[in-house]
Amino acid sequence: MRPLMLRRLLSLLASVAAAACAPVGPNYHRPEAAIAERPSAKAPFLSGNEPAFAETAVPQDWWRLYRDPVLDSLVAEAIAANTDLRVAAANIARAQAQRTITEDAREPRTELGAGISRAMPSAQEELMPGEAFPSFWVYSLEASANYQLDLAGQIRRAIEAADADVAATQAAYDATRVTVVAQTTAAYVEACAAGHEIGVVQQALDLQRRSTELTRRLVRGGRGSTLDVTRSTAQEAQVRANLPTLIAQKQTALFRLATLTGKPPAEFDRKVAACGREPQLDRPIPIGDGAALLRRRPDVRRAELLLRAATARIGVATADLYPKIRLGASLGSAGLAESFLASDTFKFGIGPLISWEFPNRKRVRARIGMAEADADAAYARFDGVVLTALREVETALTVYARDLDRRREREDARGHAAQAARDAQTLFRAGRQGFLPVLDADRVLISAEQALAAQESRIAADQVRLFLALGGGWQAQPAV
Repeated sequence: MRPLMLRRLLSLLASVAAAACAPVGPNYHRPEAAIAERPSAKAPFLSGNEPAFAETAVPQDWWRLYRDPVLDSLVAEAIAANTDLRVAAANIARAQAQRTITEDAREPRTELGAGISRAMPSAQEELMPGEAFPSFWVYSLEASANYQLDLAGQIRRAIEAADADVAATQAAYDATRVTVVAQTTAAYVEACAAGHEIGVVQQALDLQRRSTELTRRLVRGGRGSTLDVTRSTAQEAQVRANLPTLIAQKQTALFRLATLTGKPPAEFDRKVAACGREPQLDRPIPIGDGAALLRRRPDVRRAELLLRAATARIGVATADLYPKIRLGASLGSAGLAESFLASDTFKFGIGPLISWEFPNRKRVRARIGMAEADADAAYARFDGVVLTALREVETALTVYARDLDRRREREDARGHAAQAARDAQTLFRAGRQGFLPVLDADRVLISAEQALAAQESRIAADQVRLFLALGGGWQAQPAV
């Protein structure tokens, strides 16, 4: 029996010594089969082979490509005052505090205690029923310290997980910052685009008013009918009906812009309210490639950091397979108050304390299985985030390129409609046709102008969505 017990003891000591060399559990490395490691994920974008794009690095402050001082100031205000960013910054502070708590397990734990009480023994407890024991003052003083030996690396793995959690909250802040910058730019673009479309409608109204007035003069001169005036007036009212929707669209964009920059809606920027044209890019959009995208996008970085943390927690759970050893010491004094600090009141203790869930290995194995399942789920989420990032960029590139094609078609249509309107007016004034073709030509021209303005708005919004998908805008200003 003794040799068997000795072998078990030696085996235990060997396992503890082996565990003391390095933390138990897997060390994190990006899985070789991860989507992010595939050559197709790192390659140039499939939809990026267009004149509108340049395979150069995405700038940190991409909104400055518009060279619009008003937009620059709005983005700076949003970064400084946006409430979502304040929440994200608070989450970083909380994660850092949690990391400090985790790291504190490395430090010796000390405790001081003192007490004084009036006490009287129980005669029954002392097996002396009926006796009357006197009461007396009793004091106690004690100081203790203990230190856990991190033999299996459980504390080191917990700190590793906490470090990854802190970095993940920083990545979440960066992702929020990307979104806030994009939302601010999008609200500004929408307000300016609505102003542009309002201007187009007002120009169309002016054209239609002049046409109506010309028709009235012709009727007075005997060259037309009142039906022509009625038709022209109706077309003018139809054009005017587009204004309320555009005004509401602009106003809501101004309100959204105010709240994004940390202001009540009533404090919207009056300079933006006067904007009548979307900001323009005068160069191809820099898009980089897949490898740069996966390094740049904060949500990809956060997903991998959470996978790293989940991997470290496998080690935290695995460490419960090994014994925990604490070295401790205590010194104190306890006794009657009249014997305060007398030599016979002192006490002390010193020695290791070993705890081990040895009989209950099934529970520990179950916790390890749970940690491994969490890591598998984090790995799947990491792959999913990478796939989503690549899809969003490819989609944004395709939509933007095709919308540029559509704008060219809209420009051609507007040009032909303008020429048709001029020809119809010429023929009408020469008396070679009635006024109805003029109204039809004007209606087509107005529709073409409005469609082109709406397409310009769509392209400006496409640009913002593309930059959001590319993940630019977080590097320039850290949260802490």
